[in-house]
Amino acid sequence: MMRIAPLLTSASLLAVIPVWQGGDRPNADRPDRDPPSRVGRLSFVTGAVSFRPGDVDDWTDATVNYPLHNGDHLWTDSDARAEITVGSTAFRLAPLSAFGFLALDDRTAQVRLSQGSLNVRVRDLGDDESLEIDTPSGAVSLLRSGVYRVDVDTTGDMTSVTVRSGEAEVTAAGSALPVHREQTALVVAGNSPTYDVHDAIRSDDWEDWCASRDRRWDDARSARYVSRGVIGYEDLDDNGDWRETPDYGAVWVPRGVATGWAPYRYGHWAWVEPWGWTWIDDAPWGFAPFHYGRWVYVGGGWAWVPGHVVARPVYAPALVVFVGGRNWSLAIAGGSGVAWFPLAPEEPYVPAYRVSNRYIRNVNVTNVNVTNINVTNVNVTNINYRNRREPDAMTVVSHETFVESRPVNRGVIVVPRDRLDAARVVGATARVAPDRRSVLAQPAVVETRRPPMYVMTRQVVVQRQPPPPPVPFAAREQALRARPGRPLDDATIATLRARTPSTSPGTFVRPAAPAPALAPAPALRPAREGLPPPRPARRAPPPHDAAPPASAPVERPVRPARRERQQPTERARPQEQPQPTERPSRPAAARAERPAPTRVPAPAPKEKHAPPSERPGAEQVAPRQPERRPAPEERPRKDRKADRDTTKEREPS
Repeated sequence: MMRIAPLLTSASLLAVIPVWQGGDRPNADRPDRDPPSRVGRLSFVTGAVSFRPGDVDDWTDATVNYPLHNGDHLWTDSDARAEITVGSTAFRLAPLSAFGFLALDDRTAQVRLSQGSLNVRVRDLGDDESLEIDTPSGAVSLLRSGVYRVDVDTTGDMTSVTVRSGEAEVTAAGSALPVHREQTALVVAGNSPTYDVHDAIRSDDWEDWCASRDRRWDDARSARYVSRGVIGYEDLDDNGDWRETPDYGAVWVPRGVATGWAPYRYGHWAWVEPWGWTWIDDAPWGFAPFHYGRWVYVGGGWAWVPGHVVARPVYAPALVVFVGGRNWSLAIAGGSGVAWFPLAPEEPYVPAYRVSNRYIRNVNVTNVNVTNINVTNVNVTNINYRNRREPDAMTVVSHETFVESRPVNRGVIVVPRDRLDAARVVGATARVAPDRRSVLAQPAVVETRRPPMYVMTRQVVVQRQPPPPPVPFAAREQALRARPGRPLDDATIATLRARTPSTSPGTFVRPAAPAPALAPAPALRPAREGLPPPRPARRAPPPHDAAPPASAPVERPVRPARRERQQPTERARPQEQPQPTERPSRPAAARAERPAPTRVPAPAPKEKHAPPSERPGAEQVAPRQPERRPAPEERPRKDRKADRDTTKEREPS
């Protein structure tokens, strides 16, 4: 059983680590400027899966354990599948699928699917969270925990939304179309957009594979020791063992590691905004133990200490300490080296990127107990770090190996102990500036399969206006060289964005509604008799800055109470649903009626892949008809708490 210690308070932790390692003051009063507490982990790939960072126009081979964020794109070729996990939500891509993140923060996950098939398993959707899938035909909002499938055909003209469990809503042409459990909705775009709703399509082999991946999560024993919000916990069962220790409680010990293995040695470094230098581990289980918790050398080997179980753990790029300094260098081909070792329990992590006092508290709360520290003024460069003295804990590589994202274990340099002891601690980041290879997380640009240009430039409809895309790395590179190892602050990024027309919000996002002088867009209409008309689309919520949770992570007992299984509410078939009193205006009668197909077509044959010549096209916002909203009693309310996924958080045995 994991031991639970008192939560840190913001004031007490800052008393322990008041010295800011980079010389700048943190954003103490601006928690809304903190980076998100979660990322999208590329947790599984098979076949040819390609990746394009949001700030670079090159494609490269996708790497398992890479942390995905705003602007990042994936392409699965004809023989490929991929899985991305965001907290307790899983996105799974079928072959020939183009996927990207438009927005990802603590409250919003907004993705684009311009072609292909996407399966989504939502385990927990908070009352203040939104999950949106934007397609060329409409924006799909997932309203409750459940299992969903979204298909976009190769032309981009038709979107199919299937709800296996849960509830969704499709917004298109100014109308909102509800999709209930065991239903499939089809939306066909064009000059006269149409929709159809019928019984859910049959499951296929791909969905069976998705369900098998879900069972790994549902049955994971590691959920007894860590929060289900720890990204990657489901991979621990098959690759290690949990043990109880007198000093650290439950620890996880990896199986089958190489002789001389040490944490943060078998993988490579990459530059990932807004966090900076980020560790990408080679092991299939290598996400949770390197972005949460601490490592300790115990019983003749390394063990991962996850720390206290909290409701919302905070992701960190790498929980290590770098050593070196201006007066410390390595005689290797006339160049310098980079060295680091893992943090141990009770040792605070102070990031190099700008954060608030709240963030410092939240990112450390699982592994730092302030009651064990008796001093009130500690400089992070003078802490007596435990792992620095452990055998083989320190990893040293050349500057080139580090910056060029080369495999670390192949470039390890053996350094005499006395020289390592003489090295000065420089903090939680290396004082090294990235280059293009650091962003691509590859030592060289390689030829890789990529989506057709028309797929990447295809517009998608959005309900929520996403933030502007990242500033290109080429525009930031010079500023990053001026402050090696430090991500740029908000003011610098804003200045660079203003100088880079391609990153202007207006270039990628159209207004949420057409100008009054323009003719209204044709409304979404049923493709056959007997279908209920959709209601007018709701006003999209205003865009918000990425903000951390309103309070610190809340600890919970290791053994959660079993949630009572609730029976799903029986819903009427589409033909039996009551007609709303307000209807969106229909298009002119002169328009030809275009029936929607009744099933999703099979994927088209493999297409010739032309390299894209420009960045993804604009996301068009779904227009809204200027009609009066229905009265509150006429609109169904979203009762998320009553429809939580019944498979969420099973009681450990």
